[in-house]
Amino acid sequence: MTAPRTAADTGATDPAAPTAGATTAVTAAAATTRPTVHAASGRRLGAAHPRQEGPPDLRLVPSALAAWATAALTLHAPPTSVVTAVALCLLTAGALLATRSRLTERARATAHATAVVLLCVAAAAGSAGLHGADLRRGPVPALAGEYARVTAEAVVTADPRLTRPRVSGNRMAPASVLIEADVRRVERAGGGAQETRAPVLLIVDTPPGAPATPRDDRSSSPSSSPSSWLRLLPSTRLRVEARLAPARAGGDRFAAVLRVKGREGPETVSGPSGPQRLAGRLRAGLRKATDGLPADARALLPGLVVGDTARITPELDEAFRETDLTHTLAVSGANFTILLALLLGPPGLAQNAERRGLAPRLGVSLRGTALLGAALSLGFVVVCRPDPSVLRAAACGSVALLALATGRRRSLVPALATAVLLLVLYDPWLARGYGFLLSVLATGALLTVAPRWSTGLRRRGVPPRLAEALAAAGAAQALCAPVVAVLAARVSLVAIPCNLLAEFALAPATVLGFLALATAPVAMPAAQALAWCASWPAEWIAEVARTGAALPGAGVDWPGGWAGAAALGAATLVALSVGRRLLAHPWWCGACALLLVLLVVQPRPLTEVITGWPPPDWRMVMCDVGQGDAMVLAAGEGAAVVVDAGPEPALVDRCLRSLAVTSVPLVVLTHFHADHVAGLPGVLRGREVGAVATTALEEPADQAAFVRRLAAARHIPLTRAAAGEARRAGGLSWEVVWPPSGGHPASEGPNDASVAMLVRTAGLRLLLLGDLEPPAQRALAGSAAARSLTGVDVLKVAHHGSAHQDPGLLRLADPRLALISTGRDNTYGHPAPGTVAALRARGARVLRTDRDGALAVTGGGEDGSGELAVARH
Repeated sequence: MTAPRTAADTGATDPAAPTAGATTAVTAAAATTRPTVHAASGRRLGAAHPRQEGPPDLRLVPSALAAWATAALTLHAPPTSVVTAVALCLLTAGALLATRSRLTERARATAHATAVVLLCVAAAAGSAGLHGADLRRGPVPALAGEYARVTAEAVVTADPRLTRPRVSGNRMAPASVLIEADVRRVERAGGGAQETRAPVLLIVDTPPGAPATPRDDRSSSPSSSPSSWLRLLPSTRLRVEARLAPARAGGDRFAAVLRVKGREGPETVSGPSGPQRLAGRLRAGLRKATDGLPADARALLPGLVVGDTARITPELDEAFRETDLTHTLAVSGANFTILLALLLGPPGLAQNAERRGLAPRLGVSLRGTALLGAALSLGFVVVCRPDPSVLRAAACGSVALLALATGRRRSLVPALATAVLLLVLYDPWLARGYGFLLSVLATGALLTVAPRWSTGLRRRGVPPRLAEALAAAGAAQALCAPVVAVLAARVSLVAIPCNLLAEFALAPATVLGFLALATAPVAMPAAQALAWCASWPAEWIAEVARTGAALPGAGVDWPGGWAGAAALGAATLVALSVGRRLLAHPWWCGACALLLVLLVVQPRPLTEVITGWPPPDWRMVMCDVGQGDAMVLAAGEGAAVVVDAGPEPALVDRCLRSLAVTSVPLVVLTHFHADHVAGLPGVLRGREVGAVATTALEEPADQAAFVRRLAAARHIPLTRAAAGEARRAGGLSWEVVWPPSGGHPASEGPNDASVAMLVRTAGLRLLLLGDLEPPAQRALAGSAAARSLTGVDVLKVAHHGSAHQDPGLLRLADPRLALISTGRDNTYGHPAPGTVAALRARGARVLRTDRDGALAVTGGGEDGSGELAVARH
């Protein structure tokens, strides 16, 4: 039996009653003197049913929005403008309050509300002005303008993070360590030291090819990897020798950028604070507890629990982006909501939520439960780092939990407005952050849109728990999708089902992960057991993301920028309006649902009929992979030889999936430039690969090592291609015509060492030239293989159609069709107009991926008499 509950125990007597941090004294007084009456029943709200609600209280919303907009606009404003704005707001607010007594009641209320908004605007402008001034005062901005070399002492303010290696031209830019810090002391060579306080971004350049080891790997020497920089904890004071550079104008929260050579480890002046050391030990303990788990769980659990994404692979990160599940990898309100729900009780039990969690089962009073919740909040902020994003998560997570657990949504809209106002005043840079915007939109959706949608679904027979989950996921997606489109220029069609499926596993993974985090410092075996239990739901989330991202219609491209966001918002409103009417017609609803499923799944027979891609008799496909090369040669049902892999794994993987290629007897990498080899993981993803053939010149060395590591990890043989080699796969045959087996004087670099191939398939002859430059092209035209190169059907133009072409080789090849693989708006001017004109002058049809998309060569016939055709995708 349970003890009788009083109104104070349940907190359910009046949903208009103030909650902590949600209302002001004026609201409380108004609620005491004038109880809100439900229009339909004539009774005080909450007297008949604890979930009964009145109209939302929006009085704090204008103040929060005005402060938000003011902070965003004044961060980079001149000091005089900020001071003037603050003074005008204060004077106007003072005048309104001074004359309030002489106004009518309605005018008095309007004047009071306006004065409150002006005071909030003044506070936001003052806070933003002070934060913006940090970027301009002191010696650091002037030294950055001179690109001066300095010795600086800086205090780390956030966890270091490692950038992803990226393709830059034909090379792979090495990973860098990014560290946010405050410079406290700076000394220029030959000058005196100056004390200051300026926010900066340290960019630690790591040696090319250095492995990005986890932060808890203490076996690596500082000079061999960036791990020693990644292990730095916030509040650590460093001394660095660096070159200053200006930060990006108008958008960054840093006064300057410090570029540091990371060949040696960091020089520490003083260690981190006690709380940060404790948080660091807890986080390191969680990583150690997850070391023995499968790859996905080992990567995901630290991210789900404390936002540590150091182990997330680019492939997994891409899957989470495609399915709009990236919010699960960041410290968000969901983490905090789950923890408080464990303490207070499950959502949905409005009047007695406080009495159904762990706290009442342990005999903790309501006041003690509140204290435990505060302690849990403090621990959450310390372990997950007390930076603005975590504070935002704690504030918005608390609001979301109250909305779901108490049902008193009327008082929670002002609670959200209060959280926004306080956070913007604390850190005005949040006003320009997309993460903050998405967090507020998602929480606002739970408070305003989701309850109405849930009620509508329940009226139509949907079970209550499923209705709430569908409404929450749909409302959050509808409000957040336009902002996501601004960032990604893509709209996910699987976001709602993937979020629903992941939601079931998120709570157990988070709770078990936090238990492992707390247990690791005192009982590592127990922590490992908890982490093993948490690995099951974590792997489920990863599988949901991978499966959703692998669907052919997982997402659609959408115009980026705010114009695209506005268009998506308008389209969403139209879709909601049409959908609301369709709910009354079950058959139409079923037809629309079937159409959406077909759009996402895209069954191959149906897709081929509608789009004509891939054409049934395709022989060669030049994939659209941007500024790079990737070609696919048909070698039988579901099999193909791949020549080069492009710069991005996702792009070549998408191309191969569209062609239903599951087996690759051979991957030929013509040379080791990044725009030809960086996409190799995408070729290997989920496919049987027989061997990888490369050129003998292993330059650049770091990219050659990258290929060797991938091949060794998958136990794929690695061979060297040389002129004279002839091979066959199914109905496909080819001969390597360049480079010579012993090298050649014309091979002056990686481009001239490219593997060139003459391919025969279905009576067609295709000449693939890699990135050969004129010296190697002339040598090829004069080689013994030149006799077989005359009058080819298809020419893959060398080096993306650059101006560096040998006219003699073009005359010799005399192609019917010339294909150029190049990226849109590339900075190299590819393809060169002169090259295109020379090919057309000889009667060749010229197609290019930047304008025509992926290109499939078809036809030919076994005797070569068939018509040569090209299909575009």
